[in-house]
Amino acid sequence: MSEGRATTPASRAIVWLSALGPLALLAALVYLFAAQSGGFRLQAPPAPVENIAFERVVLKPEEIIAHVRNVGPEEVTIAQVQVGWTNRASWEFSAEPSATIPRLGTARVRIPYPWTEGEPYEIALFTPNGLVFTQEIAVATATPLFDLANLCTFAMLGVYVGVIPVFLGILWLPFLRSLGTAAYDFLLSLTVGLLVYLGVDALADAIEEGAELAGPFQGVGLIVIGLTLSLLGLYTFARSVQRRRHAGGEAPLLLAYLIAFGIGAHNMGEGLAIGGAYALGEMATGALLIIGFMIHNLTEGIAVVAPIVRAKLGQGGTRIAHLIGLGALAGVPTILGSALGGFAPSPVFAVLFLAIGAGAVFQVVVEIGRQMVRARGEAAGGSLVTGLHFAGFCAGLAVMYVTGLFLAV
Repeated sequence: MSEGRATTPASRAIVWLSALGPLALLAALVYLFAAQSGGFRLQAPPAPVENIAFERVVLKPEEIIAHVRNVGPEEVTIAQVQVGWTNRASWEFSAEPSATIPRLGTARVRIPYPWTEGEPYEIALFTPNGLVFTQEIAVATATPLFDLANLCTFAMLGVYVGVIPVFLGILWLPFLRSLGTAAYDFLLSLTVGLLVYLGVDALADAIEEGAELAGPFQGVGLIVIGLTLSLLGLYTFARSVQRRRHAGGEAPLLLAYLIAFGIGAHNMGEGLAIGGAYALGEMATGALLIIGFMIHNLTEGIAVVAPIVRAKLGQGGTRIAHLIGLGALAGVPTILGSALGGFAPSPVFAVLFLAIGAGAVFQVVVEIGRQMVRARGEAAGGSLVTGLHFAGFCAGLAVMYVTGLFLAV
């Protein structure tokens, strides 16, 4: 009887009125508040609230192009530009599409300035109200143009930093297969230590980068979105695959692919940072930094293959195809990140991918823990926390810390 009443036209009208009514009333309230010219109008602030954020500075021969965004609550106008270091001087400029920038709008400020390679500079933008917004150029160097030569340069940068180290770690698989049960348990615990360190490091980088984002982009919100997407997304994916296949023998391979995805997402953010630094000329010790990343990221290959040390991957071409797929999933995103960071750097995407990488790595740690609990319960029925597992976990943390010392340049 109640179901019949719920489907009547009157009932449906009430439901739709309940859904749309609050939205209509809210829209009316906002309109009345905005249109009110009397008592609701707030007093104007004593000083204008203006805020300009520099998103990118491009250096071309005899020209500086500053890409800026208005992150204040009202439109802002660029009235004057100064360039220099210890002593700035006013300089002619043009702004595209306009020197008056609407809220969250962007402009390209072109400054015909004869800059010198290797010198430091500071760009200052003045508004008609006397507010000044500055951006430092630590080392002036020509911004790479989007051409085949530079594209190959950034691709090779990603190959050296991300792809080669992962595949070098995968080459240890035959040796790892020769390990006994105790050594394999130690290896899985070491992998957990590696991933926990990697996840915390990615999260710390995301927080640091997010703190430098302009207010409207909400760095903390981006981190929460990235963590949530990767944590819940990977959990849902893993559970759905396991329900469809009902094959326990495929669980280690699925876990390996999840690890590769998490590391790949982390390497994407890492590549964005590396490409951006390279494009800005901030990698004067680039060779040493790349070598440091190669040593540091070598452990990622071990983490990828650790779950499949005891698994059967098929014969011949099937096994090789899986190993190539795992290495590519973990390492190739570094190439894409390096190219994007070099040609079109985006702090927003850098924060987002670092957060996604951190969340994915943490979810993988949970999956490895679940596998270890099942294996431990089936084999011995004992506790997962043993001296061997603790030693492996600490060894993983120590390996990541020691190899990270090569990055302190």
